Amino acid sequence: MPLLALAAGLVVAGCGAADKSTSSSPSPASSASAGQTIKLSADPGGALKFTKTTLAARSGKVTLEMANPSQIPHGIGVDGNGVDVDGPVVGPGKTSTATAELKPGTYEYYCTVKSHHQAGMQGTLVVK
Repeated sequence: MPLLALAAGLVVAGCGAADKSTSSSPSPASSASAGQTIKLSADPGGALKFTKTTLAARSGKVTLEMANPSQIPHGIGVDGNGVDVDGPVVGPGKTSTATAELKPGTYEYYCTVKSHHQAGMQGTLVVK
């Protein structure tokens, strides 16, 4: 009887090891759908502007990732060609992101704090 229990334990352990090796391999679908990330920053001095006024991207899934080094809350959004996506407003030292499927064309990116956008905190994103 103890020999039978030992054999059953080895079979279970063997199955577990096989499952681990199968699940650790990356799936091609997840890496293909990753898209591209474009990094930018709010003005570190607190001005209502971004450090870049023009961005370029390839069509497909695009993520704008805005670092906020200033003491003023900011967010990132993108608008145009039927797209209107807003990331969260974040405080100092945080990052706001906005992700969208973008077709070729021209888009506006902007601060999601309405008064900042109205004050001109925006830029142009060209997608090819």
